Amino acid sequence: MKKTALLFVISSIAISLAAHLFFLFEWAHGRYMTGNGDGLAQMVVFKSFLFDQYKQGNFFYSYAFGLGGGIYSQLGYYFTTSFVFLASFAAVLLLQFFHLAGNADPLFWANAAVFISAVKLGLIILTASYAFLYMVKNRASAFTGAVLYGTSVIYFRHTVFWEFFSDSMLWLPLLVAGAEKIIREKRPGLFIIACSLTLFNNFYFAYINLIFIAIYVVFRWFIHLDDREASKWEQFRMFFASGLISFGISAVSFVPAVYGFLNNLRPPYDQPVPLYDFTDDILFSSRIILLPAAFVLFLFVFSFYQNKTFRLFAGISLLLGLLHFSPLAASAFNGFSAPQNRFEYLLAFTIGGAAAAGLSGIKSIRRKEIAWSCLFTVLVYIAVIFREDLDLSLLRNWSSLVLLFLTMGAFIAAGLRYRKSLLVLHGCLLASAVFVANTYEKYVLSESSEIKSVSKSYLTSNDYDGEEQRELLENIKKDDGGDPYTRIDWMNGVRNNTPMIQKFNGFSAYSSILNKNLLLFYWTDLEVDMGRESVSRYATMGGRANLYSLLYGKYYMREKENASDVPYGFEKTDESKHYIVFKNNYTLPFIRTANTVYSEKDLDNAPVLAKEHAMLKGIVLENPGEKAKPPTSSDLMGQTKLKMKGASYENGVLNVTSESGGIDLIPPDNVPKEGDYYVTLYLKSLAKDQFFNLKVNDYVTSRKSNKSIYKTGVYNLTIRVPKAEKVSIRLPKGKYKLDNLKLYQEDYQTLKQASAKKAPDARMNWKQNKLLIQYQNNNGGRYMVLPVPFEKGWEVTVNGKKQTVQKANYAFIGFSIDKGKNDIQLAYYPPYFKETLAVTVIGLAAGIWYSRRRKKLGS
Repeated sequence: MKKTALLFVISSIAISLAAHLFFLFEWAHGRYMTGNGDGLAQMVVFKSFLFDQYKQGNFFYSYAFGLGGGIYSQLGYYFTTSFVFLASFAAVLLLQFFHLAGNADPLFWANAAVFISAVKLGLIILTASYAFLYMVKNRASAFTGAVLYGTSVIYFRHTVFWEFFSDSMLWLPLLVAGAEKIIREKRPGLFIIACSLTLFNNFYFAYINLIFIAIYVVFRWFIHLDDREASKWEQFRMFFASGLISFGISAVSFVPAVYGFLNNLRPPYDQPVPLYDFTDDILFSSRIILLPAAFVLFLFVFSFYQNKTFRLFAGISLLLGLLHFSPLAASAFNGFSAPQNRFEYLLAFTIGGAAAAGLSGIKSIRRKEIAWSCLFTVLVYIAVIFREDLDLSLLRNWSSLVLLFLTMGAFIAAGLRYRKSLLVLHGCLLASAVFVANTYEKYVLSESSEIKSVSKSYLTSNDYDGEEQRELLENIKKDDGGDPYTRIDWMNGVRNNTPMIQKFNGFSAYSSILNKNLLLFYWTDLEVDMGRESVSRYATMGGRANLYSLLYGKYYMREKENASDVPYGFEKTDESKHYIVFKNNYTLPFIRTANTVYSEKDLDNAPVLAKEHAMLKGIVLENPGEKAKPPTSSDLMGQTKLKMKGASYENGVLNVTSESGGIDLIPPDNVPKEGDYYVTLYLKSLAKDQFFNLKVNDYVTSRKSNKSIYKTGVYNLTIRVPKAEKVSIRLPKGKYKLDNLKLYQEDYQTLKQASAKKAPDARMNWKQNKLLIQYQNNNGGRYMVLPVPFEKGWEVTVNGKKQTVQKANYAFIGFSIDKGKNDIQLAYYPPYFKETLAVTVIGLAAGIWYSRRRKKLGS
């Protein structure tokens, strides 16, 4: 057994390294195995960020995550509880201890990606080999089937673009093996372990894996593989109890992560989802799943279906194959949201299982079956070639045919029982899997998806993380006296996670799960335009000086060619060859107190400018007791002249007939010249599929197509522009719904008055998830408000008494304070963390007890 285990380990590592040969060669030439989209924007960034946080002992909250947020729940979709990442963290920490690794920045993680992937793939092949060996009792067949699973193209697609996606492939074989242990041996221990691991690791892929296990168990109820299997009722009881215990064990991770997901804001997908779409070619060119030629051959060996294990895996494969062509199924596996083909690794697993079962029984097939199998397979390939009108001069197409005929030759030889022909077939399948993996890496990932552009030179350039930018950021920190809470508005291009890359407190974040309150703050409450419509992101303050001051935004950094539209009150303090830095003259204190209280409800229909003034003058709460009359702002449209430019406007529809046309607003002459205009409008393209830019004077913002799955569904916009003789609204040729056009002017007198007030006499210390404030409340302020986002998990005590943390100023923290001395402690824990930690401990105890009990009953 030890020799067998060692052989499997060595073979798994060898195949994994062979399957990564292309990316290992790329690594040797300074190019990396990570995507130039989310790979560089999220994967390496979050790993670098979390490594730093965990190394500091900070596991729950970070002020540097966007505008501040709970990293345990909001990044739970990514790496916070990923066992692969946690193992990587431990390994890198050990290397750093022995001075064998330097700073674990994004460049480091990009460098390490291919090695982490090689280890992970080796483990996937190993776990799949264990599961298949349990079922087919043939080592070579089990290993070959595991290789077909592990090296499937979806593994490399997932790993390159969204690295944590492929972690789920590690737990799936263990879940199946655990299910088989329950069905055959009435022993739930492995299933509890595997189910707990997948639930703890990632709630999203746990959802997909558990759907698969439910399908698998239903198939098993109809296809019995062992005469001593437990009855359906007994199986149901064990699966139910084991699942319940697993949810308990994983509760400390699963519940906060799911809460974060539910507290996210994602518009419902409103496009029609078709039942089927057969356009993907899974024999030659699919980017998601490619059927191995051996699997197609085996499907037409009808005697194989007498083998119940083959029948099981082939049947599930056919079902999953049909579901691959169904956008509706893709939507269901994505939580009934936009269709996403992320579940096909399940199909890769069942294909591997079918191959393992077929290989174990190939010696029993008849010659006639070999002929029919080859004939039907060739006909299928010919039909696809003609249907798709394939260009057979392309490498990926003719190489698929070469692999087909090589596999077919080895299959015929094995079926005819030539000496060592079965060994040749195994070798052919392993070599084919490695060849397909490397070919896919080169032509589909590296060249077609531009992964080859991800290099050391790019990651150290000004396009990503340049020395020139870092020097200016260091200058800012020196100029600011080392204030650890200062926020800087700087984002490198459209990389919203630039602050995490360059290690400063910023105004932007890009994550699939974000604080719902912040997104509402941007989208609807304050209508802050980000310069780019997109879900899962927020950025900047739309150039609105009031908001920068309220959120402790002291600095504004831009490329020189994009530095014309600087927020009011910011003046130049530094510059380099390509960049320029401005400093806010009206920054408000981090800790602010308020006596005047306004109601959110009273401000519901007020202009966003009135809401800004309310936050500057006092505090805005959801359910205040006593409340003041809210500020007002006058709409200037009644005094404003409208002129059409290359467009007509009738019944709320703007028809732009020139390449760039729209409306000019000519404000009245009696408006103060200093300050800004706020232009408010409802804008929606009437085209079915049109991405477009809205330009208001020099300000440009992009809007998604109506068909985009990343559109926000928000059409009420507020654009801030510096005061000028006219406000020009420009759009590309087309028709638009344009309504509720309003114009407000801001002279910033309210901001100047707020910034002129004396800062509260307070001392603050923030360490990890706890914020301590000492404040002498001599002015009789009723509330304290902080530029820290409100979310479930914050607790506050004032002078030893627990207070309620309130949502203040639409998305931030506020709470009552006492007169005189205030000793304040704010602490953040993930939602329901303490309760779920207790459930996890109970679940572990229950799991140990139940597994031992079933083991005794079974023996």
